[in-house]
Amino acid sequence: MILPVSLPTIVLTAGLGTRLDPITRVVAKAAVPMAGKTLVERALEWLKGQGIDDVVLNLHHRPETITAIVGDGVDLGLRVRYSWEPVLLGSAGGPRQALALWPALTGSCLIVNGDTLTDLALAPLVDDHRASGARATLAVIRNPRPDHYNGIRTNADRVVTEFVAKGHTDPTWHFVGVQVVEADVFDRLPIGKPAETVSGLYRDMVRESPGSVRIWPVDAPFLDVGTAADYLAAVLSLAGADVVIEGGAVVDPSATLHRCVVWTGATIGARARLSECIVLSGAQVPAGTTATDKVFGI
Repeated sequence: MILPVSLPTIVLTAGLGTRLDPITRVVAKAAVPMAGKTLVERALEWLKGQGIDDVVLNLHHRPETITAIVGDGVDLGLRVRYSWEPVLLGSAGGPRQALALWPALTGSCLIVNGDTLTDLALAPLVDDHRASGARATLAVIRNPRPDHYNGIRTNADRVVTEFVAKGHTDPTWHFVGVQVVEADVFDRLPIGKPAETVSGLYRDMVRESPGSVRIWPVDAPFLDVGTAADYLAAVLSLAGADVVIEGGAVVDPSATLHRCVVWTGATIGARARLSECIVLSGAQVPAGTTATDKVFGI
């Protein structure tokens, strides 16, 4: 089931990717390779398959690594435009500026985090949002790690009552980075000024207008690409393999790799023994190297 009518869609790809450092010194998080395709390509292909055809990406950190992959979107069957942020505008300020690219927009839009990797169905989410009268509806799963992820508390009617910081122990929901929002929600924000959703705009909406922010529980795979360890696990899970070697990498046959990802343009020398390692483009791992839990190429 795909959307009968495409929604204006913003994919948030401007972030610094601080938790993914040092990988994001080389590329934006959205541009990391994920078993044959980059993260942003996988996200856009998923959106295309759901009936989306008009997308804006916001840009700030290492923008050239994203635009070189996506271009105008024609190769992916999409119309893609960009919202450049000289100053990083955040999860609410970014959409506020990007929405200006649809000057006549009224009604709903879709906002997707650029590090989201899921295959959830959008049509039921959109239908529920419109039927409920919510101003914003967040796709969620049961919080798998309240110690690691921020949480959302709701009442029995799926109305958000509170956003809570990670480190809590009681059951909560975890936002998977896909939401349907009424575009005019952002009108209260000045264009070009940093602002956040969960810790700012939505928190205020929950307090001022109970029922305006809701959740939509989904039963769909969700891969986190937050940290280097998360990235490694996500790539290996996607590939269903213990080692992923992107095309164009050179690995000596005598090298031994365990739970490693090797990017295009990397070289691994003879008798190298690597475990839980990520080898970036252009990196040269000398012969005889032994390493665990290391990123090569910085």
